[in-house]
Amino acid sequence: MPADRREAEARLDALVRENRFTISVVFPVVGAVLLVASAEGVFAGTPLSPLAFNGGMILLGTLVMRSPLVVGLAPLVGRRELAGIGLLSAYAYGIEYVGITTGWPYGEFEYLVALGPELGGVPLGLPVFFLPLVANAYLLSLLLLGERAERAAVRLLAVIALVLVMDVVLDPGAVALGFWAYEGVANAGALGVRSGAGFYGVPLSNYAGWVVSATVAVVVLDAAFDRAALRERLADCEFMLDDMVSFVLLWGGVNLWFWNSVAAAVAVGIGVGLARADRFDASLFREAF
Repeated sequence: MPADRREAEARLDALVRENRFTISVVFPVVGAVLLVASAEGVFAGTPLSPLAFNGGMILLGTLVMRSPLVVGLAPLVGRRELAGIGLLSAYAYGIEYVGITTGWPYGEFEYLVALGPELGGVPLGLPVFFLPLVANAYLLSLLLLGERAERAAVRLLAVIALVLVMDVVLDPGAVALGFWAYEGVANAGALGVRSGAGFYGVPLSNYAGWVVSATVAVVVLDAAFDRAALRERLADCEFMLDDMVSFVLLWGGVNLWFWNSVAAAVAVGIGVGLARADRFDASLFREAF
């Protein structure tokens, strides 16, 4: 057992660093294949049917892909940071419960696949799905903006915009898989922009709702974490944004399969941003092959 917190964090750093390819490439690629196969009914009527949209596997895979971000942030988390994370977790549950019961602020929708255990119809793993999106967007914005990130308005607006861009990738892919569906909106196919069809089955109200939630989350994270400490940790921890690499591979792949061309192109754009920030490590692929 580790002697103290510092030793535990060092061991976790080493564990993630030694398994970067498996965590940030193998898991999202295998995950995308399993999810697409589930949506296409490949497992139906076969001994592999328990693999179809297995909520436990979805939650476990997500936790593994989130591990670089969690381990990267761990040394920076004290009482203030924990309070911020707890507040945002409560907000995530609350706003999601309001969303599925009232349709505000995302539009009326329902879950069609159990994403792990639920409480009141809301997945218990919701903070694992939601909070890292905002944290990843915050960290990438710090890297891309440089000194401009010291201006609060520029920093916050950039992060909110990037969270919205990430949802342009996430929600169409999730709807195509059948994770959830919005009332009165059908998947529109190749361009997903015809009148009344929303954007690949996602109503514009969803993106308005994400602006609200992203604003709340970004403001709380900005107040909870020490920005200078985040920058220092980002400089020392090369794998801290690997979860975002997983996001690009998984959801970019899902959107490409269903020919959500605009959403897939946006995923590529996020990958370009990671490359510009020197966080898309191509050597991982060279070492693997």
